[in-house]
Amino acid sequence: MGLKTIWKNYKVLIVMGTGLGLVHWGWFVIKSSPIFQIKPEDSVPEPEIVAYVMQRNHQNKEK
Repeated sequence: MGLKTIWKNYKVLIVMGTGLGLVHWGWFVIKSSPIFQIKPEDSVPEPEIVAYVMQRNHQNKEK
């Protein structure tokens, strides 16, 4: 079984498997890139902080 026979019989699997591998590798590279990382100041505040701020605003309005 030579390379020609393997290529002829499994061409679709070889091409699709390679393409799928390259897509996943590219996705990993994009996800790990610092350009696409969420900065801490851009993140959503934690619920406890939001509740504390809302409670504090409510207390300030009552005064």
